[in-house]
Amino acid sequence: MALADLTKQIAQQALLSATAPSKEPPATSTDPLGGVILGQIAAMQKQLKDDEELVVTFQQGMERIRVMEIFLASPQVAVLIGPDAHRTLTRVVAAVASLQLVCKTAKTAPGAKPARVGLITAKPKDSSA
Repeated sequence: MALADLTKQIAQQALLSATAPSKEPPATSTDPLGGVILGQIAAMQKQLKDDEELVVTFQQGMERIRVMEIFLASPQVAVLIGPDAHRTLTRVVAAVASLQLVCKTAKTAPGAKPARVGLITAKPKDSSA
């Protein structure tokens, strides 16, 4: 009978600990979202062969640009730079959290140099000045 009571007590403790609220905060990413996006694009470009390029596009409504450079003005704001359909240099300032980019691998023409997306982060301001 004592063994049955002990088993019942262990089962109750296990049930209580499983249903008790966690004292630890949920795990969150320490990387700012903009850095994660730049890291993903850099990783995709690193995997390209010599005759391939990464075509990154951004579309908002009817406007679509091929992104040739991404500048992270801050961890929350990105500036996308590239030509639109009329080959006009275009800049898009967007919140990183709402940014949706399409990335495709494409072969380059024989003899052509593959284009690479420039990835630029803002330099931290020197607080000693």
